[in-house]
Amino acid sequence: MKRLITTIVAIFTFLIVAFIVELHPTSRLNPTPTVGILQTMSHPALDQIHKGIIQGLKEEGYINHKNIKIDFQNAQGDQSNLKSMSDHFQNQNAAVTIGIATPAVQSLANESGNTPVIMGAVSDPIGTSLVKSMSHPGGKVTGVQDKQPVGVQLDLIRTIMPKIKTIGVIYTSSDDSSAAEYREFKNLAEKHHITIRPYTVTSTNDIEQVAQTMVNKVEAVYVPTDNTVASGIATLLKATNAEKIPVFPAADTMIKPGGLATRSVSQFDMGILTGKMAAQVLKGKKPEDMPVRRVTNYETVINEKTAQNLGITIPDSVIKAAQKKGRIIK
Repeated sequence: MKRLITTIVAIFTFLIVAFIVELHPTSRLNPTPTVGILQTMSHPALDQIHKGIIQGLKEEGYINHKNIKIDFQNAQGDQSNLKSMSDHFQNQNAAVTIGIATPAVQSLANESGNTPVIMGAVSDPIGTSLVKSMSHPGGKVTGVQDKQPVGVQLDLIRTIMPKIKTIGVIYTSSDDSSAAEYREFKNLAEKHHITIRPYTVTSTNDIEQVAQTMVNKVEAVYVPTDNTVASGIATLLKATNAEKIPVFPAADTMIKPGGLATRSVSQFDMGILTGKMAAQVLKGKKPEDMPVRRVTNYETVINEKTAQNLGITIPDSVIKAAQKKGRIIK
């Protein structure tokens, strides 16, 4: 009899709670949404994007441990890590996932299900089959294109080295986005009768040998947006500095270690835009209806110490551009 009474009380209590919840929907359980961030590897450019994402989410009212849970994973360049970490987000029922750099985004996009994926800086979203079009992505993936002003960067090289005839380009053969930037740079350079010599690597272990071969055959080196080369930039610069060969990187984060100059889009700003797009998904927007966006403003960044060490005079026009919008690293 006592057990029966206990059961009846439990059922009665459940019905009362259910009735109250139905009358007051805001009292329903609303678990904190998880934002999964997957970074391909660690290096300054990608780290800046990550910081920008956190800032972008914050500007849209989303703060970690307050109204969202940020689950950050770094694959450290390991493809198997990318897969397991993407699976992890799926198992955690993440509300939205963000990939920093192309490999991370591809891994997230390959997951089954319809979890929204935001691209955190991908150079070639269409060529990598992540979206159907820039204006109408058409699936679960949208985000920010890492579109560096390749033509402007070539013009900068020609301004600093007006007589240049041969430029080496070092990039990762398996990086679709980096390869796309190389092709764009090559096509533009050849219109100015500049010979482009490509040098590919498969990992940071290749950089030293490839760089030593390259420096004897070129007058300058251009580095596209490339995660592997960015991670091994010190190795590349050791070889180029020994032969007084300037390096012009696409990303501004490679200037401080010793790159000579660039005109580039801020990695941090791309991160902010990525975070804001993720916030829009949290607010109910669907990726398929969100056009791919990109940061269009760029800055001139030069390394004065590198110029002195290489015996290169930076034209006044470039210095003034850096002073007006950019920075000079001394």
